[in-house]
This record gives sequence, structure tokens and C-alpha cells, in this order.
Amino acid sequence: MKFVSYWHDSATRFTEAAKGPVTGHFDVAVIGAGFTGLGAARKLAAEGRSVVVLEARSVGFGASGRNGGHLNNGIAHSYLAARKEFGPEKARALYLAFDAGIDTIERLVAEEGIECDFRRTGKLKLASKPQHMEAIARNFEAIHAEVDPETELLTRDDLSVEIGSEQFHGAMLQKKSAMMHMGRFVSGLAGAVTRRGAQIHEDAPVTARREMGRGWALETPRGSVTADKVLLATGAYTPPAFGWFRRRIVPVGSFLLATRVLAPDEVRATLPGNRTCVTSMNIGNYFRLSPDNRLIFGGRARFSARSDQQSDARSGEILRRAMVGIFPHLSDTEIDYCWGGLVDMTQDRYPRAGFADGLYYAMGYSGHGAQIATHMGEIMADLITGRTDRTPFSDQPWQAVPLHTGKPWFLPLVGLYYKAMDKVK
Repeated sequence: MKFVSYWHDSATRFTEAAKGPVTGHFDVAVIGAGFTGLGAARKLAAEGRSVVVLEARSVGFGASGRNGGHLNNGIAHSYLAARKEFGPEKARALYLAFDAGIDTIERLVAEEGIECDFRRTGKLKLASKPQHMEAIARNFEAIHAEVDPETELLTRDDLSVEIGSEQFHGAMLQKKSAMMHMGRFVSGLAGAVTRRGAQIHEDAPVTARREMGRGWALETPRGSVTADKVLLATGAYTPPAFGWFRRRIVPVGSFLLATRVLAPDEVRATLPGNRTCVTSMNIGNYFRLSPDNRLIFGGRARFSARSDQQSDARSGEILRRAMVGIFPHLSDTEIDYCWGGLVDMTQDRYPRAGFADGLYYAMGYSGHGAQIATHMGEIMADLITGRTDRTPFSDQPWQAVPLHTGKPWFLPLVGLYYKAMDKVK
């Protein structure tokens, strides 16, 4: 078993990072070479701005290369709850922002010729309990009538052609959802950034920042740059130099397994519908088939802000038991990959984007960034250049998490709460 991300291990590594010291003055400095940062850098560079991207590790090292490979449309929250909290117009705008995120990825894949196995597959929100199906049906009725007619409610019997498991009581199908190979996409997007004229520096963590007139100086171990404007796109990997954001982001571990390549009969017995799947539990699971027919199976597993081999291995054992509970026929199937990463959660699990503490920022995707982060990068590029403000989250207040300074000591308590909720609801 390899304790590395399947997406990293099965993609061609980006090799066009700038060599030599980090130096120079730029119109815009982007901190973080994930989907958000690269999406912004590509658009800014294509429009003639001088752009530098500073990445602490390597392109796609963080959440952009450590996720489940889903591009699920619509908000992850209950649409009914969002409508009640924000009103129908705002709830609809939030839902459609995620749809637009997938459209942006599809466009970029075509424009830049990125070979990443992008495919519109549809997503199944699977009801783990009978009462969950009742809630899914109510949510479906509102979504189907008001914002997304490309949805369908599936009964338990309907699921027989979708998933080889008796554990679920029905599902909502959202047909606009997609999947892709995340490692190949982020590497291809980084290549597009450099072709457009921007610089990408890997192994260049920002250790300090200093205001200089109307701009900023950013220090790294390899040198420093100055920039008129800065976009912070670091999510759960935000460094200590940006304390205002660390007090508002809660890093939470998310963990995954990838099986060996499944034989055709095993694929038919597991996910004959070949869609992305998400269960309805608070501490639930998500899964899909990889392009080479592995089952990629993930979930929170443990409420921890650690992701290293020891932590990932402990979580992997929990995930394997969950996988076998859903797919008993895979009980003896070898696991080839086990990995984890950090998700940038906000208190209400809605993203945030805009301008604060002297910086532009987009983060807080709360486990649903793959489908919208690249799109948010392009939106932030427009905001930075003063063209337009299309940010769907800019009017939402963002308070600091009480007693939180960047290390979430309270995560075990949160995990106990959600486990209790799953037992009684």
C-alpha cells in the first residue's frame, strides 16, 4: 500500500516551475498553487498582467490533489435550509455558482487541451436511513421546481442499476455533476499558467509579509517579491503570517482509499452506474470509480487536523470497514493507496471570498472546493482588476471562530457531536 495521493502518483508532475531565487515586482502575487490560485493566475496572465504564484510545496500539493475526484453540482447544504436562511434569490445564486464552477472546468479543459478524464456523470445523494430519504425527497422537490430541473428522485428499486449495495433507501440524482482526474487537471492547469506568461515558484512558502506603500513585500526562504496586489488561496494550509484568516478557517482531515484495479465483473457489482456518490450521514462517505477502475472511497473517518502516514493509516482502517459495510463483496480486495489531506471548513460551511486584511482571498470551501475553486479563481481575477464583482459569497459576514488561533483543539468534541447525531437522526 502506498501512503500517497492516487491523484499525485498517477499524474505527470508539473516540471515548469521557475528556477533560481524568488525575486521581482509583479502586478499580482498569488499565494497557493491549487485550483483557486492557478485559475486566477491563468486569467490574469492571459489579460497581460505580470503574475507570480508562490507555492509552499508543489503544484496541487494541498486539497486540490488530495480530494475524492468529485465535481458535484449545487450546494452541499440542504437547499431548503439555504432558502430559509438567505431567501430564494440568494439560495438560487449559491446553487448555480457551483454549477458554473463545473462549466468553467469543462471550458478550461477544452481551451487548454488538458487530458484529465473529465466526464459528466451525475451524482447520487444516497439515503442511509429511511428518514433521510424523506428529507432528500423534500429537498428534491424544491430544487427540481426552482433551480435545477436536471434532477431525479430514485427509489430503492431504482438503485439496483446504479450501485451494488443494499444499504440505501433511495437517492437524488443531480445530472450536471462530473468527475475528473484531479492530479492531471491541476498539473495541466499549471502548465497553462506558465504558457500564459506567469511564474510559478514551488518550495516557496510565504513566511512574512510587509506593507510597502500601496503594495506588499512577501518573504520566502528563497527570496522575496513585491506586488501591487495579493490573492491568498491557501485554504486549510494558510501559513501563520496570515493570522486573520487562520482564526476563521478550521482545518479538518479528510481521508481516502483506492483499491486495486477492479475487474469488469467487480465494477458491475460495485458501481454499474459509474457516478459520484455521497451518503447522507453527518459522518458519511463518498466514492467513485477512478479512470482505471479503482474504487476511490473517502470520508472524515476521524475528526483530526493531522494528515501524515500514521494518521492516514488509522483513518484508512476506519474507511476500509465502512467500505466493506457498503460493499461486502470487496472485503478481500487489496488497497493500493491510502492518503489524507486537510479541508478548509468555515463555521457555517459556506465559502468566503473578497477583500480583507489588505488582501484578496477565496477559501473556506468546506470539502466542496473541487467544483468551484477554479471558477472562484477567475472571479477573483475579475475583482482584482476592477472589472466586476461576481463573488457569490462576498456579502456574508465572516466572524472569527471563538478561542481558535489556527490549531483546532476542539475537533474531537465536534466529532463526538456528529456521531451522536448520526445515532439519533
